[in-house]
Amino acid sequence: MSAFRTACVQMNAGDDVAANVAAVSGLIREAKGLGADFIATPENTTLMAQQRTDKLAKCRIEAHDPALPVLRTLAAELKIWLLIGSIAILVRKDKTVNRSYLIAPDGTVAARYDKIHLFDVDLPNGERYRESDTVEPGNGTVVAELPWGRLGMTVCYDVRFPKLYRALAHQGAIILTVPAAFTELTGASHWHVLARARAIENGAFVIAPAQCGVHPGGRRTFGHSLIVSPWGEVLTEGGDEPGVFIAEIDPAKALQARALIPSLMHDRDFS
Repeated sequence: MSAFRTACVQMNAGDDVAANVAAVSGLIREAKGLGADFIATPENTTLMAQQRTDKLAKCRIEAHDPALPVLRTLAAELKIWLLIGSIAILVRKDKTVNRSYLIAPDGTVAARYDKIHLFDVDLPNGERYRESDTVEPGNGTVVAELPWGRLGMTVCYDVRFPKLYRALAHQGAIILTVPAAFTELTGASHWHVLARARAIENGAFVIAPAQCGVHPGGRRTFGHSLIVSPWGEVLTEGGDEPGVFIAEIDPAKALQARALIPSLMHDRDFS
């Protein structure tokens, strides 16, 4: 398990799929130019639509999604592991899944994960979100093999549910991905704490690329993409603008953290 260089791509996606694909492709190329072996993009990489009807009109079934083949080809060209944070994939005429993809360096889809926990909340500032209006939840954990260790896949709101990450850790994951589009309000209060907590309690690296800025309809996302060590150290952090944020990951650090604090061996079942 040798060390490797990873990159979080931070975006300000809008409601034009082609423009988003062009923007993220440029940032992925930039990350590769900085030596990244593993590159991760945010939740909603290809579409941040304002209205339910707009979103459904622009979504396609996986076989017809316009972005996925472009990004698979790019991963193969650059010979990188690419985590596409999520794409809204149509599964019924009125529902999508919020699907994260792990793409191998040959361009094949190595793993798929459908977001389990859906963001249905009313915030104190009047913002209201009902992800379940258009999204069907996933129902299972996904752990994939990387050259540097096992990867546990999650998406955004999942980060508030520790049991999911515990399950991934018990399945051998030492790297946890949390692509996100956190709101500005909740991000400012909770983003860093949640990402660091998931890393510390599981002795795992957390790679959390994020959306940032103002999106169609006035929605604001927090940005501040993070890569966190198993000891809770922030190895790199984005700001409020799109960009690429790099960190070196040494998988041995996860094993060291778990040896120092062997909490995975001390779990008890209270259900």
